[in-house]
Amino acid sequence: MDCGGGRRLEQKLIIDADPGIGDALVIALALLNPEIDLIGITPTAGCTSGENASRNVHAIVGLLDPLKWPRVGWAEGPVSLADQCGGPNPKILNGPRGLGDLKVPVAAPHQKHDSPKLLVDLVRTHPNEVTLLTLGPLTNLELAQERCPEFLSLLKGVVILGGSVAHGGDATASAEFNMFADPEAARSVLSSPATKTLVPLDATRRVMLTFSQYDRLAIDKHTRFGRLLDQTLPFAFRAQHEHLGVEGFPLAEVVALAAVLRPDLFQRKSMSVDVETQGELTRGMTVFDNRRVSPTQHNIDVLMHVDSQSILDLFTLMIRNSPTEA
Repeated sequence: MDCGGGRRLEQKLIIDADPGIGDALVIALALLNPEIDLIGITPTAGCTSGENASRNVHAIVGLLDPLKWPRVGWAEGPVSLADQCGGPNPKILNGPRGLGDLKVPVAAPHQKHDSPKLLVDLVRTHPNEVTLLTLGPLTNLELAQERCPEFLSLLKGVVILGGSVAHGGDATASAEFNMFADPEAARSVLSSPATKTLVPLDATRRVMLTFSQYDRLAIDKHTRFGRLLDQTLPFAFRAQHEHLGVEGFPLAEVVALAAVLRPDLFQRKSMSVDVETQGELTRGMTVFDNRRVSPTQHNIDVLMHVDSQSILDLFTLMIRNSPTEA
């Protein structure tokens, strides 16, 4: 939405994440983007432990020292078992602490604000004004819903990175990582009547940043943001090459942020989805009902396609428009 002078109005956003280099990148972009009022970040266990995800979020915010600090939650819980199912190992791809070569000393806060409780508090304070972007497993959302049954209905909308329509999985042959990590929570959230948008592997898998594209950005390593990029993305490029044979860094999380900022870039389809919680081979699989005559009602908007170049152009614009303070 534009205001009179053409500048887009700020939108209130909460990011729920398990950083992870990709999550860290999006948190940084959101913190520095004038279109976004990032009012909260709620860590969750997933590709790293809940405690380490929490420390990573505090490290990112502390390093960037934005003009307006969001409220930051705290999480517990182990690394997801999804990394033991034959998919890419998050520790190998993100580093032992999740942030590549970035080392920022972080002390545990004196008062730890439980992530699900913080989600409820923020949404109750700003009813029907907040978009929630989830980049990890949906554990916090299920717990918030248990605390406050109207939690999801109080959101303006939820944009969920996860699942797969026709692409198969990445944690297992059938399941995407975020869904497999906590399929019970995923089923609870995806089957709710709240306004939801799913950003599945089908929309994200082709969006890749190459090292040459990154190099052309000419990042100033002496700025706070430049330091974060310089100590995370080159590590990610090396890990993708050495362990997966991929010449680039997948921008799945950036695609999810783009779905918040520029929903017009995507082709979408209203669908009916459920999540398998029992199958030996299909646990965590997102199951879509495509029958012509179906007893199930559509319960989610699914982003099926986006032009890769449009995402790369938006990413480049966000990088270049970010503050350059040292």
